[in-house]
Amino acid sequence: MRVFVTGASGHIGSAVLPELVGAGHEVVGLARSDASGKKVRELGADVRRGSLDDLDLLREAATEADAVIHLAFSNELMMSGDFAGAVAKDLTHVGALGDALAGTGKALFGIGMQRTADAKANVTIDANPRSQVTRLIADYAQKGVRSVTFAVPPVTHSDLDRHGFIPLMISIARRTGISGYPGTGENTWPAAHTRDVATLYRLALEKAPAGAQLYAATEQGVPLKKIAEVIGRKLGIPTESIPDEKTDEHFAGFPFVRIDFRMPNDETRKLLDWTPSYPGLLADLEEGHYFHP
Repeated sequence: MRVFVTGASGHIGSAVLPELVGAGHEVVGLARSDASGKKVRELGADVRRGSLDDLDLLREAATEADAVIHLAFSNELMMSGDFAGAVAKDLTHVGALGDALAGTGKALFGIGMQRTADAKANVTIDANPRSQVTRLIADYAQKGVRSVTFAVPPVTHSDLDRHGFIPLMISIARRTGISGYPGTGENTWPAAHTRDVATLYRLALEKAPAGAQLYAATEQGVPLKKIAEVIGRKLGIPTESIPDEKTDEHFAGFPFVRIDFRMPNDETRKLLDWTPSYPGLLADLEEGHYFHP
């Protein structure tokens, strides 16, 4: 298949591109800079230079492809505090891609988690402004698009991870001298190795049905206290509970530290015969690459 990928040079894209190329697919990655274009080529894909905000480019690239994997997101806006603005942009991008594919039966893959029968999980899902994007992607299944949503876990870890939850936790631990966790640290973060997630994207491209909701977690939930303990030991600093009244200050810039949910994956494994093979989160932390300069 000919596959157009946004966010091609990013964390997940850096694993998805070689996974697809290695399976014989023709991959075109969107790149907004020379540096990104160079990385996309090194990963074995062709380059489409341009910006996500060039909607005509998105429509044209989608029309020329058999499938679109949308991984890009306006992280700069989100990190600056304008999460709503980042979501508004993403809605525009997905709309351009989806409209170009409408009625073709071609695939559109996006990141998101649809509501479930688990009331506790739905609280987390509904609180995320990106749920609007999830609904839009899912709606395209009724418009002649093989749309699939991927619930990518909040901790997607590997040596490719530079700006995710784990690097941020380590940065805060180094800055404060404490590897902290809020309260009892029993809140759990679903996790998956980046390369296992990339394998799931390939399997989905080859056989996922329209409207599918895939769960990309290989570990349904890892207690935050256990994560903090490994970080503390690796950095040689104490691991401590941070009282509620000091949590916001200690974890400044990290509003998601209190996330607490589990992500099931049995149905996804069975549907696509997905067998994750890379290290789990704690084992990956033990390997040490997160702690190298």
